[in-house]
Amino acid sequence: MHLNFAGRVVIVTGAAQGIGRAIARAFGEAGARVHLADLDGDTLAAVAGELEMPHHRVDLSKREAAQRLVADVVAQSGGVDVLALAAGGVRGQAGRPIEDILPGDWHRLFQANVDAAFWLAQAAVPAMKAAGRGRIVSISSGAGLRPSLTGIQAYAAAKHALVGLTKQLSWELAPFGITVNSVAPGFVRSNPATERQWESYGVAGQQRLLESIHTKRLGTADDIAAAVLFFASDAAGWISGQVLSVDGGRS
Repeated sequence: MHLNFAGRVVIVTGAAQGIGRAIARAFGEAGARVHLADLDGDTLAAVAGELEMPHHRVDLSKREAAQRLVADVVAQSGGVDVLALAAGGVRGQAGRPIEDILPGDWHRLFQANVDAAFWLAQAAVPAMKAAGRGRIVSISSGAGLRPSLTGIQAYAAAKHALVGLTKQLSWELAPFGITVNSVAPGFVRSNPATERQWESYGVAGQQRLLESIHTKRLGTADDIAAAVLFFASDAAGWISGQVLSVDGGRS
């Protein structure tokens, strides 16, 4: 199946590294006009230079920032066809006992993983409704479907919330031609946080994880990007409200 996004305008969040970067590259190779968004301005600028794509340094946990981003993209490119929501992650946190979690730890992960997705969807939906079509694809996690291997309570709860948001927005938006789906990756070594997690398992733990995966290998950022492009394509026009586990069969 050849997926062609020629003329489509795509916003990719979390585009400065890992899965977001792979998604942006894949959309670009498929002909899309891609706008990169991330909080990490320096790294984002480097990626934008490499991929030759416009970029926007933005804190999407702020509603006003999400509104400005969409307004800028519409002004530059004439609309928004696809949101690929890869921003989020653990924000440097590690698993700790529940007694040790402070309010800031909890709220920071919800802002990064849930608030950002909601505010950007809210900002982009009017343009999508006007066009009579749109695609919203979030990156959730296996931690949004079961307990998290990281042991981070806020991360697991936030990813579960993102799955719920995906299903709720699908119910609201699908009648307008806007599908909303989510890709739930298994373990992918795609950024410094996942590298630290991988090292923390030790050799024995790494081997146990590999043995639990049907394909007997870890996934790659490109594996996740391929699933995102499918959900964003015309071929997935009658698929909405779904969460696709891309985890080598582990789930």
